[in-house]
Amino acid sequence: MSKSVLKALAATTLSGALAGVIATPLMAQTYNLGRAALPAEIAAWDIAVEPDGTGLPEGSGDVYDGEELWVESCASCHGDFGEGAGAFPVIAGGEGTLTDRRPVKTVGSYWPYLSTVWDYVHRSMPFGNAQILSADETYAITAYILYSNGLVDDDFVLSRDNFLDVEMPNADGFYIDDRIDSEVPQFSAEPCMSDCGEAVHITRRATDLQSTPEGAVTVFALDRQPEAPAEGTDDAAMTDEPMAEEVAAEPETPALDPALVAAGEGLWRQCRSCHTVDNGGRNGTGPNLFGVVDRAAGAVEGFRYSNPMQEVAAEGLVWTHEELDAFLADPRGYMRGTRMSFRGLRDEADRAAMIAYLQSFAE
Repeated sequence: MSKSVLKALAATTLSGALAGVIATPLMAQTYNLGRAALPAEIAAWDIAVEPDGTGLPEGSGDVYDGEELWVESCASCHGDFGEGAGAFPVIAGGEGTLTDRRPVKTVGSYWPYLSTVWDYVHRSMPFGNAQILSADETYAITAYILYSNGLVDDDFVLSRDNFLDVEMPNADGFYIDDRIDSEVPQFSAEPCMSDCGEAVHITRRATDLQSTPEGAVTVFALDRQPEAPAEGTDDAAMTDEPMAEEVAAEPETPALDPALVAAGEGLWRQCRSCHTVDNGGRNGTGPNLFGVVDRAAGAVEGFRYSNPMQEVAAEGLVWTHEELDAFLADPRGYMRGTRMSFRGLRDEADRAAMIAYLQSFAE
């Protein structure tokens, strides 16, 4: 018998044997590894909290307890006020930035559901030591996060009972992905190959777009070049705006002590996570403070002040040196109910330096 015939017989015998083994009950069964999970084990992993509150345990926590827990377990990564530290994400602020080129996506500006906050804190935090927080502690930290974003007052207590009463600013900023119903049928139907629509009419021609180094865009039509100004024409004369008239110089204010301003700049690092101080700067967790010295309280347009701040603003409070000094010494003692979580500057010299630094940013 030739070798080729023997090989064919061997292959046939082996394949038949394997088929017989696979068909036996032994191979058709499982590998008998492990066991079915017990209900208690499943429950330990099934800790998800849904947007409608399903899965929330009993419990409660207030802003003050949440602040202490935040400093102990969260501030090292997310900053004392939720401003973010290093590469860790920002938690507070970002209001009104979602349409900016670089939006600041925080709990207050972006997250649509409070349940996501509670679930994530309870499931994954603190970083590197997850799931050590009790339900009450998770409620407290979530309450503090809401407070840091200006969504609740400092006496707020979060619980299972009032959880769904909290309105997230971006709750309506998302939509359900319905492409499976709205778009898939259009692309899964039989494609049209001829006489598929009306004739195409060209309405415009492409243009050549050139970007300047400053980022502005200049558009040149193919059949048109930019017109050069006529010879001997003064560019300033071509504008419709009148020349600015000279204004009489205002009396100079006393010069600030540079050393005091520099000391205030060093202290400002404690404030810049929530405030900006430059002219036209955006509001953060706190309002822009450009020109705050001797300005009326609660006067920054577009910022949502706390109720206590609105009340003193209506009474005519002005941020004089004296009022700022008293406020910076003990913000919560000065104004009960303020959303400002900063503990204050106890040293009088520090307060003087901070006020001098703020005064250096004035019109």
